[in-house]
Amino acid sequence: MSLIKQSNHLKPKKRWRWLVGAIIAIILIAAFLFFPTNYYLEVPGSAESLKPFVKVAGTKDKAKGSYMLTTVGVVGPASPALLLFSKTQAHTEIVSKQDLMGSDSSAEYDQLQTYYMKSAANNAVAAAFKAAKQPVKTEHRGIYVMSVLPQSPFKGKLALGDTITKLNGKSYQTADAYVKAIKSKKVGTNITLTYQHKGQTKQATAKLIRLPQTKRAGIGITLTENTAVTSDPKVTIDAGNIGGPSAGTMFALQIYTQITHQDLRRGRIIAGTGTIDPDGHVGQIGGIDKKVVAADAKGAKIFFAPNQPATKKLKHYDPNYVNNYAEAVQTAKQIKTKMKIVPVKTLGDVIRYMKAYAKADQ
Repeated sequence: MSLIKQSNHLKPKKRWRWLVGAIIAIILIAAFLFFPTNYYLEVPGSAESLKPFVKVAGTKDKAKGSYMLTTVGVVGPASPALLLFSKTQAHTEIVSKQDLMGSDSSAEYDQLQTYYMKSAANNAVAAAFKAAKQPVKTEHRGIYVMSVLPQSPFKGKLALGDTITKLNGKSYQTADAYVKAIKSKKVGTNITLTYQHKGQTKQATAKLIRLPQTKRAGIGITLTENTAVTSDPKVTIDAGNIGGPSAGTMFALQIYTQITHQDLRRGRIIAGTGTIDPDGHVGQIGGIDKKVVAADAKGAKIFFAPNQPATKKLKHYDPNYVNNYAEAVQTAKQIKTKMKIVPVKTLGDVIRYMKAYAKADQ
């Protein structure tokens, strides 16, 4: 009798342990499937026609085909299951929140991308009109504060979106000019920045620091141009929720063909990427392999890729530097696309190629 009673007494305990174990297993599985980590996935994004984004007063792009910008998709925060699954997907990269956004919040990161897009759009207008030898006026309003490093002496003084208008009482016309002026000074030197914060003019003074992994002085702030461009005809660019500077070259190509009233596409889909400055220089971008995949998926015949060969100086500052064009060619081979990858260094290179392309099709 005592053995039977003992057996009956243990059954509820076993059921309870089984229940607890099952609950723990469900929690662990749910966490594996859904719990957000501190990592994101960069994946092939989209290829978007520029026709809806670029408006030139008095003219409309009615020609067949389209110029397309390309994007990198960002997924996350990713769960452990998604991170594991990503290992089986080509052209998918795991990036930490720190690498993707720095110290910015998601809202600040989105705002940052909007500023980059605005700057890229203004640069594209200036570059396109200069290439077409048509008048364009650029008003330099200062330079946007894009990010402030944790060790910056101006941390807590300047904020994302502020516009620096003077350095030690002197205004400069470009972000590079500000950087050169700062580089000319010694670490520990006091400098005063005049800036606009929410419509108010303010000043902040601090000592220059030695920038990480360099021997030069700096302020620990990422900068980009705050400009306003006036042209005739007027150009308006609205890319919606697409941010960043990498569509600059394709914006400029779209504008150029509209203000010169040329049909250079001949009905084809033409894609590409690259930053642009007001003088038409095409700059390196990130995630080009993913953009090649996106362009191929939309049937693009040509893909323009920035071609900045790796110099000793570039390799010094970025040992992992990979030329965009070389990476794009490698990706094209991997996905076995017939899309032609075209290396470009300037908007002039793009235009010359498109003119030869159109002429060959006549």
